[in-house]
Amino acid sequence: MAALGRQIIWFGLVGVIGFMVDAAVLYVLVFNVGTGHLVSRLPSFLAAATVTWALNRRFTFAAADRRAPVRQWLRFLAANALGALVNYATFAALIVKGEPFLTQPVLAVAAGSVAGMVFNFTTSRWLVFRPR
Repeated sequence: MAALGRQIIWFGLVGVIGFMVDAAVLYVLVFNVGTGHLVSRLPSFLAAATVTWALNRRFTFAAADRRAPVRQWLRFLAANALGALVNYATFAALIVKGEPFLTQPVLAVAAGSVAGMVFNFTTSRWLVFRPR
């Protein structure tokens, strides 16, 4: 049980970093590049997913098999696809709702991140980062 608790804490900490990457990329694309909120969320999510995969691989699930990192990254993306859909759907619903989410999209990113987190932890633990 202690190992599970540590994994949940690490997963949460890694998720915070992923959230910051997600929000930073989104803000750059929306406010500096000029792409729309909904389109910008796709590359921002992919950047965050890549960072969280790498950090979870290193810290959260350190005992996992380290062979075939590209295959593991693809498995991570596939296994978390439903969580990503929940995340994106929550984000999109809030953006479509309007204010305050249009001027402060970080609020919608946060809501989406929380919505997908439980599912993503479960799939990551059981389907992606299996022990050796």
